[in-house]
Amino acid sequence: MPQEYIHRGLRFMYPDGWELDHSDMLAGKSSVAVYSPGGAFWSVSVHPRDADPQRLAESVLKTMELEYDTVDSESQTVSLGGRKLVGYEMNFFFLDLVCTATIRCVQTEKATYAFFCQGEDREFQAQAKVFDAITTSFLSHVKKLSYWDD
Repeated sequence: MPQEYIHRGLRFMYPDGWELDHSDMLAGKSSVAVYSPGGAFWSVSVHPRDADPQRLAESVLKTMELEYDTVDSESQTVSLGGRKLVGYEMNFFFLDLVCTATIRCVQTEKATYAFFCQGEDREFQAQAKVFDAITTSFLSHVKKLSYWDD
């Protein structure tokens, strides 16, 4: 049975057995994460609605490039939940492991949301559809206005 997170206007479903970390939300920040049993994670952060999704994604990419010695990245535009998300897929090494991360951002009438997913490469691939399902669940609860959203 999936779990449901509802707090401060954020709402999404996530798999049973995943660990929720909403300590940032409880501390007044606007982000929440869920972790798979294998250590991969999905997170969402809320930004002002006038934040540019592409610039936000580029900022995350630059942060990753500062954190890790070599980051291979590829620009992405994906459609989830009837919305266009922009961002990057990134591959890098951490402790002799090949890791994959994605940043996908979308601007809505209410806010700009950044979805960040990361995990060891095999775990990431195993959870990729779950990450998309969580993001789709989240977006299904964000009111879509035809004059604003693509």
